[in-house]
Amino acid sequence: MRKRTFGDWSLDLFVYMFLLICGIITLLPLANVFSKAVSAEWAVVSGKVNIFPVGFQLDTMKSVITSSTFTRAFGVSVFVTGVGTVLSILLTALTAYPLSKRHLPGISFILVLFVFTMLFSGGMIPNYLLIRNLHLINSVWALILPTMISVFNLLVIKSYYEGLPEALEESARIDGARTLTILFRVILPLSLPVIATISLFYAVGFWNDYFHPMLYINDPSLKTLQLYLRDIVMEADTSNATNKSIDDLMNMSPEGIRAATVVASTVPIICVYPFLQKYFIKGVLIGSVKG
Repeated sequence: MRKRTFGDWSLDLFVYMFLLICGIITLLPLANVFSKAVSAEWAVVSGKVNIFPVGFQLDTMKSVITSSTFTRAFGVSVFVTGVGTVLSILLTALTAYPLSKRHLPGISFILVLFVFTMLFSGGMIPNYLLIRNLHLINSVWALILPTMISVFNLLVIKSYYEGLPEALEESARIDGARTLTILFRVILPLSLPVIATISLFYAVGFWNDYFHPMLYINDPSLKTLQLYLRDIVMEADTSNATNKSIDDLMNMSPEGIRAATVVASTVPIICVYPFLQKYFIKGVLIGSVKG
């Protein structure tokens, strides 16, 4: 093993310092938003809040979180994210399993069809007409069904399946196990890293989805948290807000209200990362390299 020289240590130090600076630059906007959410109103209005809070207080956060509209939108987002993630990962895992069997007749043509849908879509208007004809307008299922399977995630799980030893399935078949038994008892437990990673991708996608709710949801009681955040951003500066819960917040700083809503909308999904972190890198690398 070659002995490390002064140049090697200098290069490592430069790389670490560069990454540290990039990380700090990335965190600065988040720190600014959080500081505005917990700073005194006079400090936010006068523009004295930068990285650290000024006049620490939680009244703005409390007002936003206890708002009836916020709690209702939060519940809708939790339902869409939870149900959508479970159904998406289940269907994606089930679909990827047969696609990972290269000996099946016509498998190449089927894969081409899947990849084609990833590159080309019908467009926004045809999708809207389809959802309307299915009577899903103003339904939470309009936010789940159209995006239930991502072809990219499907291909990642398929590649992971292909990297598993075939002897495991052969042994299970010799013991009399059927296909679904092999999938749920053998394949999926061994695929936990990629399943956890793709589940996180789906959860973040459903939680942050703004475009589909804006298209398909008109009922105020079915608005997601992202639409509520949009209402806060658009109406916080106006004196004629139509939403009562937003109008109740008009006595506070608009910037503070926005920041508090952003923080309250972001924290729940961030809290999921520590539980899946140990699977994240392994699942992405193996699932994307194999095959």
